[in-house]
Amino acid sequence: MDSVMLDAVDQCLLHALQVDGRVPFSRIAAALDISDRTVARRFGRLRSTGALRVSAVPHSHIAAHAQWLVRLRIRPRAAADIARALAGRHDTAWVTELSGGTEIVCLFRVPGTSPAPLAVLDRHPDVVEVTGQRLLRHLMDHRWRGRTSALTEHQLAEIRAPETAATSQIRLTDLDHRLFRALATDGRTACAHLARHVDWSESAVRRRLTELRDAGMLRFDVEVEPRLFGFSAQCLLWLSVAPARLTAVAASLAEDTETAYLGAITGNHNLLAVTICRDADALYGYLTERIGALSGIEGIETAPITAYAKRFASAR
Repeated sequence: MDSVMLDAVDQCLLHALQVDGRVPFSRIAAALDISDRTVARRFGRLRSTGALRVSAVPHSHIAAHAQWLVRLRIRPRAAADIARALAGRHDTAWVTELSGGTEIVCLFRVPGTSPAPLAVLDRHPDVVEVTGQRLLRHLMDHRWRGRTSALTEHQLAEIRAPETAATSQIRLTDLDHRLFRALATDGRTACAHLARHVDWSESAVRRRLTELRDAGMLRFDVEVEPRLFGFSAQCLLWLSVAPARLTAVAASLAEDTETAYLGAITGNHNLLAVTICRDADALYGYLTERIGALSGIEGIETAPITAYAKRFASAR
């Protein structure tokens, strides 16, 4: 990623996209009292430098997807190549290198109750060990607050789309899945381009997008590097929590500004967390003074995030 500095307008733009990944530039411009052209130019700069990416994913439960967290212990020389290959797969939603390139963790989305392709990964000559954990439930409704604090309540009200009545569940078609794949690459792809990609009319694509969103079957994620906000220490945490305390611990951690994600998983650890702190010293303090003081936590394993190869946030 090229060097980028965020000013107040950039941060407001990023916050607006967190509210609605496809919000029209005109609505952002009106809320910020700047021109549409300025918003479009700022968006283009952030996207072209790799600082920003908007993607879209189907709702996993509604789309009948199972999610598997797969952890690979690898030889460091192969980290970049393996991560790149995993990121190129259509069934991965999230791929990250950990611990200086000695590990890779990725999230697979597979149909129904299908397992993750562990046997295929285990055959790779540079993969030392493969483990898989089923992601049972997402335990955090909001996104990391470090990138959602720039807009006022009045501006947020102007940016949010008018609420619509919930649409009854709709049946996904092959064309819908083709639409999902196109939006996974760029969640803000214009309807005219989407229509050409899926061989539909533009009006039909626009109508179908509205139906999918109203039914809660499509959500938009905004990928932004936390370092742009001054946060340099990102860490993946596997926590062992007493089952009777799991819900309470997750609810408590979800209120922390350091918490970016929480999910209940199978395996030796039952809670997965992504933590973002200012620096290593702040991470140490958070682990020892905050997490260490919570009742019910019986063990913790940490792994610093080295790099992301694919960062689509988990679909709910």
